[in-house]
Amino acid sequence: MKKYVFMRILRSLVSIFLVTTLTYMIIYTLTPRNLIFKNDPNYNKVAKTKDSKINYENTVYDRMGYLEYMDSKSLQQKASKEDSSVTVDATTANEKIYKEYINKLGHGWQLKRFPESKSFYAVREIPVFERVISFYANLIQFDHPGWVKDASNPNLKRYIRIENDPSIGWSVVGSGTKHKYLLYFNGQFPYVHQNFVTLNLGNSYPTYSNTPVLQVITQGQGTTKKSEVNFPTGKKTSSIDIYSRTYKSPSKADSQDISRFGKGDAYTATLSNYENPSMIASSSIIGLIGIAIAYLIAIPLGSYMALFKSSWFDSISTAALTFMMSLPTIALVYIVRLAGSFFGLPDSFPVLGAQDWRSYVLPSLILGLLSAPFNAVWIRRYMIDIHSQDFVRFARSKGLSEREISKKHIFKNAMVPLVSGIPVSIIGVISGATLTETVFAFPGMGKMLIDSIKASNNTMVIGLVFIFTSLGIFAAMLGDILMTVLDPRIKLTNTKGGK
Repeated sequence: MKKYVFMRILRSLVSIFLVTTLTYMIIYTLTPRNLIFKNDPNYNKVAKTKDSKINYENTVYDRMGYLEYMDSKSLQQKASKEDSSVTVDATTANEKIYKEYINKLGHGWQLKRFPESKSFYAVREIPVFERVISFYANLIQFDHPGWVKDASNPNLKRYIRIENDPSIGWSVVGSGTKHKYLLYFNGQFPYVHQNFVTLNLGNSYPTYSNTPVLQVITQGQGTTKKSEVNFPTGKKTSSIDIYSRTYKSPSKADSQDISRFGKGDAYTATLSNYENPSMIASSSIIGLIGIAIAYLIAIPLGSYMALFKSSWFDSISTAALTFMMSLPTIALVYIVRLAGSFFGLPDSFPVLGAQDWRSYVLPSLILGLLSAPFNAVWIRRYMIDIHSQDFVRFARSKGLSEREISKKHIFKNAMVPLVSGIPVSIIGVISGATLTETVFAFPGMGKMLIDSIKASNNTMVIGLVFIFTSLGIFAAMLGDILMTVLDPRIKLTNTKGGK
């Protein structure tokens, strides 16, 4: 079992790597990169001249990992280490010095000039394979006391220790780390939280500009939510998430930071609490409800179809399920949406908002109906197959009723392969959620994926593909493990004893 789990995890990681890498290569090689400025509100404001346009574009490309960029000032500072006489002026002497410096750098660096000022700048295109390596090299980040590099705060203490923090109570607290609280407990799911190891999926752009992808999908939405917060200086009403404290140089602290955390505190950068659930929480709500609906429909329906095999009920149900499986997803979405309007259910999420349970009904129902027909057909097939097994015939010969046989033997054994269908349902919910959330303007990860593709937010697309792929692959592994829990006879290895 341990060997199987290890090998399955290893294969899962390889699969995630291949899918994410392929997506990365397609997006960053086949998509024109200038499309990222299409939805940048600052682009037309800043890029008013040819020089400022080139400078802004290269700055963004550098931040997004397309290339490395040295503007005139940066180039002069670095080249001055080789020749202190160089200046930023567009002279022949400076050009010669810069060319010698660029040639010495090598690795694809090119010296260029702004069209208007004729000043010099340098760029280096980063090959896509180098960008892929950088993505995985920075994917997992480990927080430690040496994380912070701040020349303006040389006396910063560096440690990790357990202490009874005045704001949140007993926790693992760091100094010199990126996060203040590395391990803590509270009443929010999953109740135990850690910041020792975090995922870095890059920064979003142009939507949610310069905000980490993981923060975009995990932070709350809507208006900020105020409550009484226990700051180091005392209790105050605020929307600040006290658990999110990260390093901010004391030299940059403003009056509000000082009033909340005290003078000299190095962990005053915080996030806010919001009224509405995060994207990942919102998608999880309708996804889990959708899966529950799918099985609540599929299990009894498939069981009765198998029990009354070849009857009029079985024939009509089979025809109906076949029709639903062949129905395009978009058609089902609009049919359910129209039907829901007759019962007073909103046809768009913003109509009632996240605080009204009715906003979640139709999206959840659609996701359930997308999976239910396939599950029902498989359950019917499993039940019919088990009906012909020897142990069922033996049970009949002992005089057990059909109800007892179905309850104690058939359904119990049918649950084993049924569990393996859970991963398929999860993947189906993910794929269906992209369309469903878009139609209902539902603020979840599915809609974010579509919106990110439209906005050429390539970093967000890669991050969401990574998350969806990981979820689907590990759900498949979980399905295999659950089968062994339900039926100990099933072994996941071919060695003796199943060890």
